[in-house]
Amino acid sequence: MIKGIKKIVTGSVQYDGAGVKLVRVLGNETVMDFDPFLMLDAFDSSNPSDYIKGFPMHPHRGMETITYLIHGDIEHKDSLGNKGSILDGCCQWMTAGSGILHQEMPQSTPRMLGVQIWLNLSQKDKMVAPKYHDIKDEMIPVVQEDGVTIKVIAGVYKTINGATSGDYVKITFLDVEMKPNSVWKMENQTNDTFFTYLIEGEGWFGSNNQKTQPSRRALLFGDGNEFIVKSANTGLRMLVLIGKPLKEPIAWGGPIVMNTNQELYTAFKQIRDGTFIK
Repeated sequence: MIKGIKKIVTGSVQYDGAGVKLVRVLGNETVMDFDPFLMLDAFDSSNPSDYIKGFPMHPHRGMETITYLIHGDIEHKDSLGNKGSILDGCCQWMTAGSGILHQEMPQSTPRMLGVQIWLNLSQKDKMVAPKYHDIKDEMIPVVQEDGVTIKVIAGVYKTINGATSGDYVKITFLDVEMKPNSVWKMENQTNDTFFTYLIEGEGWFGSNNQKTQPSRRALLFGDGNEFIVKSANTGLRMLVLIGKPLKEPIAWGGPIVMNTNQELYTAFKQIRDGTFIK
């Protein structure tokens, strides 16, 4: 059965960090439908004033952040002593776990294009030790098909293993670029959360293919074991994200995502007391 579009989310322009302009596509209001994906922030700007103020040092606990840059340069450092840069085609996968302080400071570039995704951690893994996977562009397998290029960032595509599989919540994360008027098909499990974020171009999707879907939106798909998309004359670039829902209670306060309000209270008290980092 071919998957059809279940929900379309366009998000809204917001300012986060010290004043970074972005589009919050997924957030608190979509968290149950898109479980285990908590948040998706998209950014695309050729104006450094939109992002140069960055995200100064701030805490996280109970989730993972996945920052994928198609174009750009983001310098980062954290309370563990890690530091470096996320560059064109790179992905930083940070497990906040029990707690980390970090900052991300975008640098002036001709174009800043990418996303940050927040991935929930299950209750049993909320307090694991923080760590990173720094995934360089050359580490990401690339599959060429007829008119379609697939970068396998995480999970498995057909027989190709991605750069990572995720240590706690296993997901598939693909960057798919389609030439004009191309068709791409993919099989997957019917009980997974399956959505796409359309970066550029437009196309027809699944069983809801009466009209094209333009870029800058997330499409959540329903039951079915086959995903089909046809790109329009503009071509199409999209991110495909797939994961099994955790189906656990969520207590979310800013950069902290736990299971109960008491756990949130404890986290913020520890931040105030200076005992947050384990």
